Amino acid sequence: MNSYLESTARQRMQAMLDAASFEEFIGSSERIVSPHLAQLNAAVSFDDGVMIGRGKLDGHAIFCAAQEGAFMGGAVGEVHGAKLVGLLRRAVVERPAAVLLLLESGGVRLHEANAGLIAVSEVMRALLDARAAGIPVIVAIGGSNGCFGGMGIVARCANAIIMSEEGRLAMSGPEVIETANGVEEFDSRDRALVWRTSGGKHRYLLGDCQALVADDFDAFRAAILDAMSVYEHQSSALSLSALEQEQAMLKTRLARFGDATDPLQIWEHMGIADARQLPMLEAERFCAQVAPYRLGVA
Repeated sequence: MNSYLESTARQRMQAMLDAASFEEFIGSSERIVSPHLAQLNAAVSFDDGVMIGRGKLDGHAIFCAAQEGAFMGGAVGEVHGAKLVGLLRRAVVERPAAVLLLLESGGVRLHEANAGLIAVSEVMRALLDARAAGIPVIVAIGGSNGCFGGMGIVARCANAIIMSEEGRLAMSGPEVIETANGVEEFDSRDRALVWRTSGGKHRYLLGDCQALVADDFDAFRAAILDAMSVYEHQSSALSLSALEQEQAMLKTRLARFGDATDPLQIWEHMGIADARQLPMLEAERFCAQVAPYRLGVA
């Protein structure tokens, strides 16, 4: 199987890393599960929906994590978050070439609301600490559940995000927006609208992810290695100038597109010809066609 979308977390980890190089930390055999789910008579997973460890990518020693979207949509609870925090903190000590996060999550578990929220905040802090220590953090998004809520924020804290067209990235998911503001605000049943709003193509065009790739492990690997090579020559730490550039980009987006009600209107405002045909293009052709219009790209 070469489809990132159709693979489980464990299949993704094995396919992404060099053969037989992965060593898992706190594996399923240790059966460290959420104490909160058991109290609610909810199903548990022996890895709590996330696997962490170290391995090699094209010979480079890296730390890595993969969320399992099939278990509670990859949602974060206390143990799940603690495993991610521990991985990032251990990376600061052992100093791998990078930390790779294969994210697929709907956000925080409602079952563990406060514990999950605290866990996500700790993941963000640990991620920024890893960056400050000179270790780049790279995120890959291509699962069917997307990357939403707290993990959407975690993703945007990373040095680079690699997405497929099938991946989605946002703070709030379509169902959450519809529940809070009504179907007139966002019709979650309109799958084309959902994907052109939070999908990989729109995120790439707006500068929210650094690379858009096909739903293919080879394509993901190549883009991740390209991202890693960037930080062989520049700091991975978050700087004030980078924050100021990001803020300026967001202000520009709001000023130019604040009145748009559909991403297609944004693409047309950018001056892209035949914007309505863009969703039909494969990732490589799409990237080539929109290259002159991308935001946040010098």
